[in-house]
Amino acid sequence: MSWRWRGVPFDLLLAAAGVSLDLLMSGQARLGELAPQYTIVPLALLVGVPLGLVRRRPLVAALWLAGALVLTDQMGAYSSNTAQMLLLVAVGLTAYRERWRSIAVAMAAAGVATAVNLVDPGAAFSLRTGLYCAGVAIFPAVVGGYLRGPVGELEHRDVTPDVLLAAGGLAYTMLSTWTSWHSGPQPAWMTGVLAVAAGLALGVARRMPGLVFLFHCILVVLADTYLPQVVNTSLVLLLIALGVFAMRVASWGWTAAAYLATCLLAGVAVVGPDTETTFFRAAVVCALVLTPVAIGRYLGVKQAAAAAERLRVRESTRLTVAQMRADQLAERERIARDVHDIVAHHVGAMVLRAGAARYTAPDGPVADALTDIRETGHQVLEDLRGLIDLLRDPDRQPGLLADPNDVIRESAERMTAAGLAVDLELDRGTDHAPLVARASAARIVQEGLTNVLKHAGPGTEVRVRVSADRHGVGVEIHNGRPPTTIERLPSSGRGLAGMRERVRALGGTLSAGPDEDGGWLLAASLPAARSVS
Repeated sequence: MSWRWRGVPFDLLLAAAGVSLDLLMSGQARLGELAPQYTIVPLALLVGVPLGLVRRRPLVAALWLAGALVLTDQMGAYSSNTAQMLLLVAVGLTAYRERWRSIAVAMAAAGVATAVNLVDPGAAFSLRTGLYCAGVAIFPAVVGGYLRGPVGELEHRDVTPDVLLAAGGLAYTMLSTWTSWHSGPQPAWMTGVLAVAAGLALGVARRMPGLVFLFHCILVVLADTYLPQVVNTSLVLLLIALGVFAMRVASWGWTAAAYLATCLLAGVAVVGPDTETTFFRAAVVCALVLTPVAIGRYLGVKQAAAAAERLRVRESTRLTVAQMRADQLAERERIARDVHDIVAHHVGAMVLRAGAARYTAPDGPVADALTDIRETGHQVLEDLRGLIDLLRDPDRQPGLLADPNDVIRESAERMTAAGLAVDLELDRGTDHAPLVARASAARIVQEGLTNVLKHAGPGTEVRVRVSADRHGVGVEIHNGRPPTTIERLPSSGRGLAGMRERVRALGGTLSAGPDEDGGWLLAASLPAARSVS
């Protein structure tokens, strides 16, 4: 299913619910001088279908319902009550999803349409009516804006409990009160708005427990005064709000205050003019009100325990990772000590013996070779110290001991002194290449020339070419056929594999193999930036 059609069944369900709501309300008003009966279904479609747009196009739904409210009011149709209720829902969704300009347009349209619905033909528009129309538009906008902000966020973003509370509260309120909306002196749509708001308010009770509890307290008082038929429904909703309040508010003082207020309101709602007040009945009411408090506190404690367990697991995971990190660092340091003790000892002894031999040997090729051995040994020890520091602290950024181009030139000079005929071509553009690519190229040149000396021997001609362009650095080492048969020097066999690993780490390519003339060609390409596969 295409993403554009996701959620369409839910939108259709909302539209069907809007149409059904208007049919239920209109079915209670068949008496009186209202619009003809054949207009009930078309008007129900007119005011109910926009509810299917409220999730995706809330401003369009709000403007549509505002126009439908004005039209049905002029026709004298009972559908104006449905349009008035759904208009406030659309305004709230606009405030939740759209920008402030769209919110202002929706509020203005709702205020004007409500004023047209309230003011009878020929009657004056009073200040009280204007304030009421403004309040009707402001209230859902405030609720929608509150829910879109960070204040309405819970630690857990699962909205399933909120949806279940809202749906259950709305279903219970509608089924138990809609037949009594026209029984009071106030307009039926006003009673319907309060009933729908009372049910939907439970959906935000977890986020605003105090405000929702206060709202239901006010509704109980209003229902007891103006519409006694629905006071029991209001009391049930108040008990649910009290349970959510006890679950979300940790303070025992506020919970006790809410409990006493609910007991008082329950007594007002239950006790009638002819009801005899006894201690037993008062105790039953108090015990009844205590039930949602106990359930709420129990669920609150369970949630707090679950949150503490999640925090403990996160902290335990963090400590485990830290311990593993410490163990790895300890192992690295042990390896570094072993490497230093073994390699540094032998290399240091070699440097000392070469230095001592240098002072006793006459000037000439032997003396130059001993000098080169001593200097190379010193360089090995410096590089070894850098590797050991990196093993001990992997987060440390290793510094280069020399410029990579200088390392390439020094390697060519050393191998020339060792007997190779090295022809070095170093592109000046490499000075502007990335440092990592240049350093890797220098190491490849070092290893490549060493391999030529090992496997081809002195006297071999070698052409080394290091170039750079906007794509990266290229290295090419080409040696000719060995001049004579030589005794191959010991080799670990890891030189070429190590070069491949180095090049692969940078996202480059490396090829090595014999050429047609019996020589050997090594070519590497080091990109300027590592490629992403």
